[in-house]
Amino acid sequence: MAIIVTFDLPGAGQDLYDAVIERVTGGRGFTKFADLPNAGLVSHAAGPVDGGFRVTEVWESVEALETHAKAFGPVLADLGHGDVQPTIIPAHNVVVR
Repeated sequence: MAIIVTFDLPGAGQDLYDAVIERVTGGRGFTKFADLPNAGLVSHAAGPVDGGFRVTEVWESVEALETHAKAFGPVLADLGHGDVQPTIIPAHNVVVR
């Protein structure tokens, strides 16, 4: 079952987001799903919010997210944001272009 995942990063900005992407992709950047080391991502959006930065994603399954988190989590922790707990809800409907 697809899930919607939201990461709120209080006090963070685009610089943290860019640093995470740089490390997770091995410096390749993130412009297509194949840039990530793990499969299962359906959609990704990120941007500033009052007091921080937000990333919202749709994953094919909890298992796909957990696999990705093994690469993503240590990077966030190394950058001082290891305490981030995402909000995860089941997706009722997902439409992509």
